[in-house]
Formats: sequence, C-alpha cells, structure tokens
Amino acid sequence: MNALLRRGAALATLVAALPGAAMAATLTLACGSNAADIENCLAHAQDWGRRNGHTIKLYSAPTSSTDQLALLRQQFAAKSSDVDVIMVDVVWPGVIKDHLLDLKPYSKGAEAKHFPAIVANNTVDGKLLGMPWFTDAGLLFYRKDLLDKYKLGVPGSWDELSAAAKKVMDGERAAGNADFQGFVFQAKAYEGLSCNALEWVASFGGGSVVDAQGNITINNANAARALDTAAAWIGSIAPAGVLNYAEEDARGVFQNGKALFMRNWPYAWSLAQAPGCRPARAAARPRWAAGSSR
Repeated sequence: MNALLRRGAALATLVAALPGAAMAATLTLACGSNAADIENCLAHAQDWGRRNGHTIKLYSAPTSSTDQLALLRQQFAAKSSDVDVIMVDVVWPGVIKDHLLDLKPYSKGAEAKHFPAIVANNTVDGKLLGMPWFTDAGLLFYRKDLLDKYKLGVPGSWDELSAAAKKVMDGERAAGNADFQGFVFQAKAYEGLSCNALEWVASFGGGSVVDAQGNITINNANAARALDTAAAWIGSIAPAGVLNYAEEDARGVFQNGKALFMRNWPYAWSLAQAPGCRPARAAARPRWAAGSSR
C-alpha cells in the first residue's frame, strides 16, 4: 500500500523521562484512546512493570488524534511531567522530534525486526524516536447478513458501494428502520478525514498531494473526481452528521446495526465480533471502478 495511506503507531519516550532500569519507578503511559489499544498496551506494560519492579499508570488521551497532538505540544511547551511514554501517529515524529529521546542506544538493534519503512519514518536526523508498535490500513466493514438478504456481493468499486448502500438503506427504512444509513466513515475536520481523502484520491488514480520532487500534484482531474464522489455521499447514502464523525462515532453507528458499510481501522474488527453484534465482515477498500488497477 502507498506509504502515504499507511497509518502507523509507535511508542516513544520523552527526553530524560525514563529512569535507570535498576531504580523502581512510576511510569505514565499514553496508550491511545480506543478500548482495544488501551487494553493491549496496558496489559503488556503492567506485565513488564511487575517483572521489573516498576509501577505503570495510564494517561487518558483525547479521542481525536488531532487533539492528542495539540495537547502533547502544549504539555511539551509547559515542560509538563504528566506523561513518560506516548503512542505517536505516523506523521508525528518530525513534528515533536525535539522532545523525544533517541532510542537507538537502548534498542540493541530490535528495530531491525520491524518493517524498514516504519523504522525509517520514526528516525529523524539519525535518531530513532519511536519503536514500531503496530501499523494500520483502512478497511471496508460490511454487514454480511444484509448483503445476503438483498442478494448483493461485496462491492469492488465505489459505484458498486453506492448502489448497494442505497438499495439496502431504502429497503431497511421501508421496513421501519428509519435512521438506517448506507455508509459511515470519518469526515470530521481532523487527521482522520485526511486519511480517508488520501484513500479516495489514490483509488481514483489521483496520485499524491506532493510528488517525490516536491511538486504539488493534487490538482488533477482524478483527484477532483474522487473528492466530488465522496462529497455526493453526504445526505444520500451517508448522514449529514458524518461530517462530525471520528472513528468511534462511525463504529457506534455501525456496531449498533444502523449502517451497511463502514470505513475504519482494524481495531474495530474485534469489537464488531462482540456477543450481540450483527454479523460484520471486512474487505479491502473499493477501487475507482470494478476491475480497475488504480
């Protein structure tokens, strides 16, 4: 997948925040904002703490990645000691590089076991500012039971998705489910919308915002078509309220059985399999047209 479309995460330590390994310490971790990330991160961190005589505390981060970064920058400016270890998004290392510890003297080469592209992303001015934790890719989640009910296949193009979403939405609303939606995604004005938009543009062959030579290339017909297509979903197969949706907002609608399709990250998979949830599946995001190589 295009590196611009990959959303990753890493653990990074603040400068001078990590005490010597021989000393018992209390470390405060920012493990992310969704339940799956927090549960996984905290379980491993607390196990490490028990085995090494350290105490682990959880730092509660804002839900929005944009708000998380803004708060961290405020804390750095204030020289706050509220947090010691943070989860960073793939686009953050260069932004907060002056406040993070170089992990290379302590990693013992462990970074070589991870994807080179992510390690390179987390390395700024020769300093390893974060250890890779996980990498994400946007997925299309769908209700298998409803596709079966309406005799529809998993869409391979945006046109197919739009047609299926409208057919099922109209049918479910006629059956009494008045607030059923065809498609929900992240359209709030924040980093999540940027990820969605880059995926749409790439699927239409619209290229990147800036090319390898530093030229701005987003102003092209395919990119415009991608954004026009997405804009047309609002108020048709997607609710007007999607303009205020982040990840958890979209997941709430989908997991409550009120949408046929959802674009989200893999974390939503395990949550969508919880007892009592509708039968959900996931697939690759649609292309510009069925059979297109774009």
